[in-house]
Amino acid sequence: MLDMTALFDLSPSAAPPEYSLLRAARSAMATLFEILLPAGLHSGPAAADAALDLIDELEDQMTVYRTHSEISQLNERAFAEDVPVESRLFELLKSAAYLTRETNGAFDIAAGALIKCWGFYKREGRVPSVAERTLAMNKTGMRHVILNAEQQTVRYRREGLEINLGAIGKGYALDRAAEMLVTEWNIPSAILHGGSSSVRALGVPPGDPAGWIVAVKHPWEPDRVIGQVRLRHQGLGTSAATHQHFAYNGRTLGHLIDPRNGWPAEGIQQVSVIAPTAAEADALSTAFYVMGLEATERWCREHPHIGAVILSTQDGPTKTLNLAPGVFQSQ
Repeated sequence: MLDMTALFDLSPSAAPPEYSLLRAARSAMATLFEILLPAGLHSGPAAADAALDLIDELEDQMTVYRTHSEISQLNERAFAEDVPVESRLFELLKSAAYLTRETNGAFDIAAGALIKCWGFYKREGRVPSVAERTLAMNKTGMRHVILNAEQQTVRYRREGLEINLGAIGKGYALDRAAEMLVTEWNIPSAILHGGSSSVRALGVPPGDPAGWIVAVKHPWEPDRVIGQVRLRHQGLGTSAATHQHFAYNGRTLGHLIDPRNGWPAEGIQQVSVIAPTAAEADALSTAFYVMGLEATERWCREHPHIGAVILSTQDGPTKTLNLAPGVFQSQ
């Protein structure tokens, strides 16, 4: 996913001066996670540490880069047998399958074979041969994943199919951490991010009912801010091909692969999505990047609770969808 400096400004200067923030940070999921709480909370430091501990635990469950993780074991065993899955992880898989259907396959977590085929698993992007891509496509797609809700088991119909939660896992971890802050620490106000491409706002900042301010940066010019978003009890996810990409025949091919044709998506520079949860925002930002502007506009007309900020050309204006006045302010 995206480098933390590429998209958002979560510095104290982005917040009103009436209050200060306690910041706790830790590396996880190949990026930096931060928990920002209003300063002065007695339980703040301990709560932030507990939330970061939970994110560490979730990484250990979801990563495909550790052979003992639950997802790695699922990928290893699920073609041969029904594999039991922890209840919250099973619900995440169900949610991902739902979003795959809702986006007509533009978002699909069962695309691990394609990610490896294009070299992005090892951060060594390359163009595969037609035969390699065809083979990977035959092992891609949630339509080949059987989710047994009664038994909470998972089975793969295709050998070599692999689930990769890179497009939803950070947002899910932020949602779980925010939930913990509320239910176990009684903290009503915080903002959390993972690599800045995934953000979760808990409540609103002290004395500012309009919401937390997040600056959205230009994907290719990190010192340039294209606008500010206000978040209230919401998630924000951003997708762009700045983190992993390579040049090929005069084109820039990035790590966001269209699972419907097995080729890196092109045509949009960056998409930011505002949704009720960070997991949904992450997933839909990937889907919209893959779908392109026109299909995203049609989708958002049918889903008015989802907002988007889209930069379709490098030097062009941003386009907003389903955002109330004041939620996004362009610069």
